[in-house]
Amino acid sequence: MSTAAISNVREVNFDGLVGPTHNYSGLAVGNVASMSHGGLVSNPKEGALQGLLKMKSLMDAGYAQGVLPPQQRPDIGALRDLGFKGSHREVLARAATEAPHLLRAVCSASSMWTANAGTITPSRDAWDSRVHFTPANLQSSFHRYLEPQTTGRVLRAIFHDEQYFAHHPVLPATPDFSDEGAANHTRLCGEHGEPGVHLFVYGRQAFGGERQPARFPARQTLEASQAVARQHGLTEAQTVFAQQHPDAIDAGVFHNDVIAVGNGPVLLYHEMAFLDEEGTLDELRAKMSTPLIPIRVPLDAVSMEDAVASYLFNSQLLSNPDGTMTLVVPSECQEREAVWCTLQGYLLAGNNPISDVIVKDVKQSMRNGGGPACLRLRVVLSEAERAALTSRVLLTDALYGDLTAWVNCHYRDRLAPDDLADPQLAEESLTALDELTQLLQIGSVYPFQLG
Repeated sequence: MSTAAISNVREVNFDGLVGPTHNYSGLAVGNVASMSHGGLVSNPKEGALQGLLKMKSLMDAGYAQGVLPPQQRPDIGALRDLGFKGSHREVLARAATEAPHLLRAVCSASSMWTANAGTITPSRDAWDSRVHFTPANLQSSFHRYLEPQTTGRVLRAIFHDEQYFAHHPVLPATPDFSDEGAANHTRLCGEHGEPGVHLFVYGRQAFGGERQPARFPARQTLEASQAVARQHGLTEAQTVFAQQHPDAIDAGVFHNDVIAVGNGPVLLYHEMAFLDEEGTLDELRAKMSTPLIPIRVPLDAVSMEDAVASYLFNSQLLSNPDGTMTLVVPSECQEREAVWCTLQGYLLAGNNPISDVIVKDVKQSMRNGGGPACLRLRVVLSEAERAALTSRVLLTDALYGDLTAWVNCHYRDRLAPDDLADPQLAEESLTALDELTQLLQIGSVYPFQLG
């Protein structure tokens, strides 16, 4: 690839829109923030506007920014599959009385964390020079298991041109192939248009392995990561498979992107990120064509409690034209003295490409267990691949204005778990989503639109 072609390749961060049923039901076992905030009153409108404002600010700063729609919620079809019969109103009322935990699950707005949507391989690394997509099966929790089919339709609608894009089936939804998507996958390279090495991080081996977490479940298996790599045609020379430290999972690090973040040749990680830290780094160094720049944050600087509470490592690490990088962190990082001191005195003052830290308020997401990095799916696209997107999903001032108006029109500013049984909420949600698909020009992707 020529120097000009490499420079035209950009990483687009596709952020998930916070859905109209954004609520705090505490569904995610192992996600400390989600579990601790269960039952609180949420503000869907504020959450969606916070997410949009983050997208807009990054777009204004020159970063390529895209938008992904939320899932259809409540998923009344899932309740019908579980034996609830009658009208929408009757199904909701019966579920609220007989199985409120199921009602909360089918109203989950967790699809806002699009880092879990799937795994992406850029065309530069693929055998057929196409961008490859595999939606994550998310089988480890029922409320997320409901997402992959709609996710697949959304990705196919946006990345539709078969000349440039290849789509793969979801892995079997069994514990052996538990897949949580890009939250456990990092591509390391020089510039985005140069060849990359794919770091897949898993929590356990389904067929073998000795060390596993004791307190919380490991959501990603080695076998799932290997299967996705095979689907995308990645070779041994292009991949590194590393086990996440079981003690980190037990401390609330449910995905690798809560304890490590990579961009270009930089890997910013906590001392407790990997079970075999040196082995992981050595293999990356051996396979990368560009020297790896590891930035290790020691345990005595940032405790596991502070890492999980602040989501320091669930930050966006973005490349700048001058070769430096910007770290986008949640405002919770300012509230933890050890974390803020580490950012100011260790990262910014250190010998590394990180030159700037930007603080963003995404509290509505953070209380449910997702920071800036959870909210986005990274897709590396060439100029021709960006031009092949026929939908209106790349953020512009006009689209930002339309989406802000759409949220203000359709979203509630208060939602308690008991409100999920309100049939009017379901009607409001479907009306909003139908209008959204027209705004984004993605066609019919939701079950209610497909009959």
